[in-house]
Formats: sequence, C-alpha cells, structure tokens
Amino acid sequence: MKLNDMLAPPPVHLPADPAAGSDPAAADTALAHPDSPLVWATRAEVLLDAASTDDEKLTAYATARTGYHRSLDRLRANGWKGWGPVPYSHEPNQAVLRAIATLARAAQLIGEDAEYDRCRQMLSDADPESVGQLIDQA
Repeated sequence: MKLNDMLAPPPVHLPADPAAGSDPAAADTALAHPDSPLVWATRAEVLLDAASTDDEKLTAYATARTGYHRSLDRLRANGWKGWGPVPYSHEPNQAVLRAIATLARAAQLIGEDAEYDRCRQMLSDADPESVGQLIDQA
C-alpha cells in the first residue's frame, strides 16, 4: 500500500440518480430531472453517436458539458472534495463517470485536446479501470 492511499478520502458512493427507473433519453425525463447526470450522459452519448456535421458535434459537446457540470454538482453535494475514488462498480456512480467520459469523447471530437486529456485523467483518478470501458471502447 502506498502512503498516498492512506491519505486519500474514502470512496464516494452516490445515492440513486434522480432519473433512475425512468427513460433517461426521453425529453419528459430530462425536463422532470434536469439535475440528473444520467439524463445528460445518455443524451450526449446518443448525440455523439449520430454527430456528422459540425453543428451536431457542437450540440453533442454542449450536452456533454452540461452532464459534466451536473456530475460535479452531484459529487460535491455528496462529500467529494475534488479528488478521490469514485468506483464504477457502485451503480449510482456510473452515470457521473459516463458523463465525464462523454465530455472527453466530445472534446476529442471537436479537437479540444486539453479538455480531452483533463477529463481522461479525471476519470482515471476516479476509477482507473473505467477508462477502458468508457472511453477506449466507446
């Protein structure tokens, strides 16, 4: 065990996402739960997968950025201080990590390499194993 592991905060285990149990891609779910990282991550993933024009790429990026900020809000509201483990194995954490990964992918799509690197590093810091699942295999 490394010394810095003993100094790390305990892993964050978020409560259920506000949109859990609903269709996160549905507009009525987004309107009912605009604070949901699951809603924004799902919508950004759909947009990213379909983006072919510059306007579509920018819309996907903006949606992903909203998911990223909603995720930071959710993490901070649940005791996260800007660093520390956020295990992907805890199902309610998955939407937050997906939102971070989606912003990384969207940033890469529009050529925003510094943001891609920052988000990839943030994801790796939260849960190193999630990078392969959420970015590399996306």
